[in-house]
Amino acid sequence: MVYKNTLFNVAEIEISYKPKYKPSEIPQISSSEQAYEVLTQHWDLGRIEFLEEFKIILLNRRNRVLGVVNISSGGVSGTIADPKVIFATALKTGSSGIILAHNHPSSEVDPSSEDINLTKKLYSGANLLDLKIMDHLIISKNSFYSFADEGII
Repeated sequence: MVYKNTLFNVAEIEISYKPKYKPSEIPQISSSEQAYEVLTQHWDLGRIEFLEEFKIILLNRRNRVLGVVNISSGGVSGTIADPKVIFATALKTGSSGIILAHNHPSSEVDPSSEDINLTKKLYSGANLLDLKIMDHLIISKNSFYSFADEGII
């Protein structure tokens, strides 16, 4: 079937990224402690023990923070970390690296088997896109768990 002179209505997609800072003015992350500090500055600590949230830190090639993005907010026992949303955000910003992060409202920072499986899945997907998952932090108000520090990634 040939469509001659048929007009299709489709959405136009435009991608843009407009940082409002100089790279030298933003933090450079070289440890899980520094990542934790950045995250706690961008987390509503009044809700950290109430709702589970998933965020990512976007990094340039020198591990400077391009931004912190809220990926999802859930309930007391979980939230969704959609790989499509995570990778679309990283690709749109031209990020070279990503630090994954979520909290456990219980304040227990040890990873569940679901946390480990998700991290491995995202790590594999990132490799296909030439992105680097630098770490995955599970945070609470007063402590954190680092997958990189523990040798999981």
